[in-house]
Formats: sequence, C-alpha cells, structure tokens
Amino acid sequence: MEFTTQHFIALAPLLITSATIIVVMLAIAWRRNHSQTFLLSVAGLNLALLSILPALKVAPLAVTPLLQIDSFACLYMALILVATLACVTLAHAYLGDGGTGYPGNREELYLLILMAAAGGLVLVSAQHLAGLFIGLELLSVPVYGLVAYAFFNKRSLEAGIKYMVLSAAGSAFLLFGMALLYADAGSLSFNGIGQALAATGLPSSLAQLGLGMMLIGLAFKLSLVPFHLWTPDVYEGAPAPVAAFLATASKVAVFAVMVRLFQISPAASSGVLSNVLTIIAIASILFGNLLALTQSNLKRLLGYSSIAHFGYLLIALVASKGLAVEAIGVYLVTYVITSLGAFGVITLMSSPYKGRDADALYEYRGLFWRRPYLTAVLTVMMLSLAGIPLTAGFIGKFYIIATGVESHQWWLVGSLVLGSAIGVFYYLRVMVTLYLIEPNLRRVDAQLHWEQRAGGVMLLAIAVLAFFLGLYPQPLLNLVQQSGLAG
Repeated sequence: MEFTTQHFIALAPLLITSATIIVVMLAIAWRRNHSQTFLLSVAGLNLALLSILPALKVAPLAVTPLLQIDSFACLYMALILVATLACVTLAHAYLGDGGTGYPGNREELYLLILMAAAGGLVLVSAQHLAGLFIGLELLSVPVYGLVAYAFFNKRSLEAGIKYMVLSAAGSAFLLFGMALLYADAGSLSFNGIGQALAATGLPSSLAQLGLGMMLIGLAFKLSLVPFHLWTPDVYEGAPAPVAAFLATASKVAVFAVMVRLFQISPAASSGVLSNVLTIIAIASILFGNLLALTQSNLKRLLGYSSIAHFGYLLIALVASKGLAVEAIGVYLVTYVITSLGAFGVITLMSSPYKGRDADALYEYRGLFWRRPYLTAVLTVMMLSLAGIPLTAGFIGKFYIIATGVESHQWWLVGSLVLGSAIGVFYYLRVMVTLYLIEPNLRRVDAQLHWEQRAGGVMLLAIAVLAFFLGLYPQPLLNLVQQSGLAG
C-alpha cells in the first residue's frame, strides 16, 4: 500500500512514542542519568500528546489493514498518554535521587513504561485481530518487568511471577478464541467478522465459543470476576507508580478494544454472550465491593475497588446502544483521574529503599496533621470513587445508570446501586482514618525534594480537575460525544 503524508500524521502519536523509546534507550546506553531519562520520557510523551491534534484532522483513516485511526482511537490514545505521563512523574518522585534513592538501576523503569504505553496505543487503534494481539502483548510483556521492578522485595517478585504466569494463560485463551472466530468468519478484520456474523443472523455456536474465549482473555486483563484472583496481590506487590499504570493506562487500552470488538456487530452482543456479560458484571460489582470491605491495605482495597468499577463499565457494554459508548468514555476518564490521584498519594508516601510501600491503612492514621495537602487529595479521590455528587466520579456513575435505565437492564442497575452503597462504607472508612488524632502527634509537614514537589503539584492539579469536572462536566461530555464510534 502507498504511504502518504496523511498516514504519517495519523500514526504520529505511535511513531513519536516509539522514537522516544529508542532515544531513551540510546541515552541510557550512553550514560546513566536518572533526571535526563525522566526529562526525555516526559518530552516524548508530551510531543506524542500534542500530535493527536493533527491526527484528528486526518481521521478517520485506515492506516494499514491492522490499524484504524479515528476520533474514538484518538480519545483513548490521549487518555493513555496522559495516564503514562502522570505515572512517569510519580515514578521519578518514587525512585528518588542521590544516596537515598532506589538501590538498583532506575532508568529502565521509564523504558518499560514507554514500551507498555506504545502497546496501549496500538491496542486502541486496532481494527484487526492481529493488531489486537500485537498491541496486547506489547502492553503486557513490559508490565511483567515493571511489577517485579522492586526486585529486593519478595512481594514484588512474587507479584511479577503471578502476573506473568496468569497473563500467559489469558493470552492462550485469547489466541484460541481468535482461531475459532477465524474458522467461522473466514476473516481476521473486525469489519469482516462483523459482516460474517451479521449475515447469518445469530452467530453460530463456533463463533459464540470463539467470542467467549476471547472474552475470557480480555476479562483476565481487566480483572473481572472470576478472573480477578491476581489483582490484589499484584497491586500490593507492584511499586506504587506501576500499580497506578496497571490500574489506568493498561485497563483503559483493553476496555477500549473490547468496546470496538462488541460494537462491530450487534450479533456479538446478543444471545448467550450478553447473558454471560451480565453475570460477570453483577459478580464483579458485588465481589469487588464485598472483598474491599475486609481490607486493611490501601493498595489491595483499590485493587478490589477497580474490579467493581470495571463491573460498572460492563453495564454500558451490555446495553451497547443509545448512550453506551458515551457513558464508557465519560466513566473511563473520571476513573483514570481518580485512580491516578489515589495511587499518587501512596507513591508520595512511599519510597522503595524502605523495603515496602506505605500502603497499610494504619500508616495513614492522622495523616491530615502531618501531610495536609496529600490528605486533601486523597479525600477528594475517595469521594470521587464513591460517586459522591460534585466530584468527577458522580458524573461517570450517573451516565452508567442512565445507560442501564435506558436499555431496561434492571438487574444490572440494582447491583450497581447496591455495590455503590457498600463502596461508600469502605471509602469513608479510609477518609475517617486520615483525620484521626493520634496521641503525642508531631504536627510537622515532611521535607520534600523537588521531584516530590513536582509529583505533589500534579496531584493537586488532579484533585482540582476531579472537582471541576464534577461541577462543570460539559467540556468532558463534548469531548466524548465527538469521539463516538461513528466518528
């Protein structure tokens, strides 16, 4: 095929991210310098983010048979790049500089995060099963190394091995499902599969089995019940900035491609598969929230809470008409903002040379009297995760409920209301802990290095954004409406 300038403009976000990976790799080979690696990574990610604007002007455009750049892909590319940028900033504060910093090589962390981000960009613009698989593996493989990055910590190594073994099993299911779907439809492109399924009316049992097995592979990556068992352990073991990346950029990319896959053919989301998705959604909402109730570790609590949040998102996927695509976009944006804020606070509380992250709930007792700014950020994030009005999380939940009501999914709406009620309890428990007064408490704010200040400023910006979108969500709604799958 002929490659024109338009193709290069459309691919710019991915090309710039890939170029940044090469530049960072050469810079590390030339000389190790933590701040230099960080600045190169941030510069590259910002350029990639800016290049989405010209890419939107040439969209929609099928760049190769594997990739389709349209406004839907651009929205999720922007979301992944913003999340990666935030995680890189947090990683810089976490790894520290000088004698007090991380004991191993710090620079490769940025390289791995950038590679995983490139995988995410491929994934959200995939329009072919081969593109989907390449993107998914490019996203997953660097994450194995990231999760086990704090190698001197047994929990981190254990989490890395767990994630790798179970992820390989998920990929096997995905590949087998693709093979069955190809055997039935005779095509690997999403459009070809959609047309083949639509031609027969109801999908054949072979196609349904193929889609079901692909769903298992993707549900593993999204940690939906009953494929969720790795989540709390991996979140707890992974270094805090990596857990933030796993909860945001990684999951957004997988969910975006799942939306594309299910939107290609109404037949794909009808019949048995729709019932399976409904059961998975209800189970994820209830199990995620109930298991979070018993947690005394903040990272594990956020892990279980993320299972519930992707259960809520499945409601819009099951509805799959009317407001659904818009609701998913709004919810994912608000979820990414709040998750980055919550994990960001854990990151700035922790430092890897102390052995483990500050993720036990007792370490946050009376935090308000020691670190008032961090407490303010975490309070806003907990309110937003609980879906309290005037926060971004409320707007996301409101849209999901509206979608469920519009398509008469009463069981799903009921489980969402019940799950949210349980969620309010454990989010409030975290908030109350922050304001408790400890005996003989020293009211001092900890000394911050400049890289931690950069992380702190970013967290305050996230908290302000969460409030702003709760009060005035119109810019976000306009953005998401323009990037519907029809775009």
